[in-house]
Amino acid sequence: MIPNRPPVLAHERFVADRDNFAALDLAARFERIKKTNLWGAAGSVSGLGSEDPATAAIREALPALLQRLGARSLLDAPCGDAGWIGRMKLDLDYTGIDIVPSLIEANSERAARGELAGRFRVADITRDTLPAADLILCRDCLVHLSFDNIARAVTNFRASGARFLLVTTFPEWDANRDCEDGDWRALNMATAPFNWPAPRELINERCEEGGGGWRDKSLGLWRLDELPDRIRIATGM
Repeated sequence: MIPNRPPVLAHERFVADRDNFAALDLAARFERIKKTNLWGAAGSVSGLGSEDPATAAIREALPALLQRLGARSLLDAPCGDAGWIGRMKLDLDYTGIDIVPSLIEANSERAARGELAGRFRVADITRDTLPAADLILCRDCLVHLSFDNIARAVTNFRASGARFLLVTTFPEWDANRDCEDGDWRALNMATAPFNWPAPRELINERCEEGGGGWRDKSLGLWRLDELPDRIRIATGM
């Protein structure tokens, strides 16, 4: 385990602004985060983790992983501003969804100009019917959701018919806790309350935030049909 984890800007800024989130639903919370640039990135409204240095390891590893899996379609859920992935020119059918309409509008305009490939639509991963895809990429998202909404999202991912889920996990983290929607905390998807099996593959993102204090930040690959059924039970579905 990594001792003395440093503070994270997304959490500190949410705490400072918490009173302004009190009456907001899920969509409004993330709209506020986008409008106020709460996550503090200069190059991407999706946060520091979406800037080029933070995505280099993923951009290197993702094409080969998709090829090994035989994935011909990818659902980016959520896609944010589609900054780093939009420049990859992946050879597959790409759909990006996000709960923030202004992000989808901007992405769709860029796609119409030929700056991005794929299609974009507004959707809430916790409740809306999702487009079909071989693989769902859910990066830097569940870390911002409550346990209840994580359970709803994973149930929804399963219902979409996708085979694989590639999701953010911190394999050396041992203290999963609940949080308000829009806040941030680390999650290890292989420990309680999730208790997922070991990931089939792990892409270490080589995270340098906090002087390397979050160097275990990774994308873990799971088959959705191998995840515990109790994820669905947690939401009463």
